[in-house]
Amino acid sequence: MIIGLDDTDSKEGMCTTYLAAVLIEKLKDFGRVDGYPLLIRLNPNIIYKTRGNAAIAFPFELKKSEDAEIVKRIVIDTIEEMAVFSAENTNPGVVFIESASDDMKKDLALFSMRAVQDVLEIHEAEELLSRHGISHTGFKNKRGLIGALAAAGFALTGLSDITFEFIAYREKKRWGTPRIIDEDSVWEAAAQPDTWDTVDHENRRIVFAPHSPDPILFGIRGKSEIAVRQAFSFIKCEPIERYVVYMTNQNTDMHLLSAKISDVLDSRSYILDGTVTKLPKTIVGGHVIFEIGDDTASIECAAFEPTKGFRGIIRNLQAGDEVTVYGSVKEGTLNLEKIRIRSLNLHELRNPLCCSKRMKSMGRGQGFRCEKCGATVKEQVIEPVKRKISTGFYEVPPSARRHLSKPLVRFREQEGACSYVY
Repeated sequence: MIIGLDDTDSKEGMCTTYLAAVLIEKLKDFGRVDGYPLLIRLNPNIIYKTRGNAAIAFPFELKKSEDAEIVKRIVIDTIEEMAVFSAENTNPGVVFIESASDDMKKDLALFSMRAVQDVLEIHEAEELLSRHGISHTGFKNKRGLIGALAAAGFALTGLSDITFEFIAYREKKRWGTPRIIDEDSVWEAAAQPDTWDTVDHENRRIVFAPHSPDPILFGIRGKSEIAVRQAFSFIKCEPIERYVVYMTNQNTDMHLLSAKISDVLDSRSYILDGTVTKLPKTIVGGHVIFEIGDDTASIECAAFEPTKGFRGIIRNLQAGDEVTVYGSVKEGTLNLEKIRIRSLNLHELRNPLCCSKRMKSMGRGQGFRCEKCGATVKEQVIEPVKRKISTGFYEVPPSARRHLSKPLVRFREQEGACSYVY
């Protein structure tokens, strides 16, 4: 049996991963998790999400097939007991896949990927559940069925790229109180190989612990279970109620679609090639905006204030620079997660030099005159220009990174010889 669940938390507290952790313990008398529980991050742009838009699924191997209905009842009862039903955007859903035809696998593979990259409606999940006779329960408006089915679909069909996260949970009596974690031990843990985003070196911040009043104490992300457990062994902190090692699609860039600018839609995430067409400008709030274009259209790109030093790279772009941008689109603007500067414009048009000074324009189309000797020329000249940035791959700091965005450390690991600049 594959159990998928979603949408049990709220912005004020609880966590679907914690509910899953409790469930795994409750069900241990009836079987075991076959492999790893999955933590699946869905489309990060969905307006109905609570925080990180995560859904959970786990393959469960029953000791006795006749216990299937008991297991379903325990899952549903636990959701009814723990989910934050008072929150408007909390609409839990749970699905149970007990057998799978080839047609079901094909349908779920498509549906699950769309849940990460596209915008789905509740009726699409309900139609698929009905078509394949998948046991399920939805609460309130049943929106959680989308994530529950998508996560279960990935548990059935697999992930092409995986990472791991060790999530430690707080004792219930401590929920809503300041977390007690020894900072020096966190920096030691962050130095362990094959882990990332435990700390933000550039801004000297610890980023692996949330600030909301939910049950999570911290989460350590990495390449393998061995890596995240090794890092965990260094952490000194308040007592831990329980922990789970999840297999995830986090930090994989699974949400990104390669497209032409003319094909871009709001609430999706893209990889776009283009040329800088409008110079960066800093607007109110410290956000930096510039424009790129391709042979189909143009789009504004934004490095928002929380990206901190990353904005310094963006401010040094010039018209004619060729770039690849990575990010999510909202209200027609791409929110940058990464940028690859493929080539720099190393020349610019300038007024000619004469008598050690730049000539002055005599008016539109009238050429240029030297104020000292009176010499005139008709056209500007092309001159080499020194740049303060270089080609390479740049990313926002960990404190501003989205769950699905792949950090450069993973690109280096997977692609080898690329040029990366921090």
